[in-house]
Amino acid sequence: MARLVLVGMPGVGKTTVGRALAAELGCDAIDLDDLVSDAVGESAADFIRENGEAPFRRAEAAALRVALLTDAVVSCGGGVVTDEESRYLLRDADLVVWLTAPLSTLSERVRNGDRPLLGDDVDAHLKELMTERAPSYEAVASHFVNADRPLRDVVDEIIAHVRKSTK
Repeated sequence: MARLVLVGMPGVGKTTVGRALAAELGCDAIDLDDLVSDAVGESAADFIRENGEAPFRRAEAAALRVALLTDAVVSCGGGVVTDEESRYLLRDADLVVWLTAPLSTLSERVRNGDRPLLGDDVDAHLKELMTERAPSYEAVASHFVNADRPLRDVVDEIIAHVRKSTK
């Protein structure tokens, strides 16, 4: 079973934090978007552009089901909580950490990325997504962490929470 799962908005740093946590915990880091890309044979962004969001969410839920069976830190895509099956899977996971950051930080981090679901008005869309998704992040998370600070601080807080949770 996954050691821990990271959820949160696009640009919050799930992949970066996940890799650092995995190195600290001595396990693999799994990026859910990479698993989906491997399964569908193209990048998540290209798959969404060509097939739409619903087929992507189905592929993402299937990848999440597999990832949760591994001894790894799993970094989910920002929209994983929009899918009912994925929310169900996450609620059953042992430790789900919701990474948070202000909209200004998220916007700065995603502005030059390939994120087709954010559209042209990135700031407005991020604000809308945050409002829509926050209740779902809260529903699946067992802990939340402010990720708008140095990586070492974020990792140390999560590691302390992992150690406390496994006692």
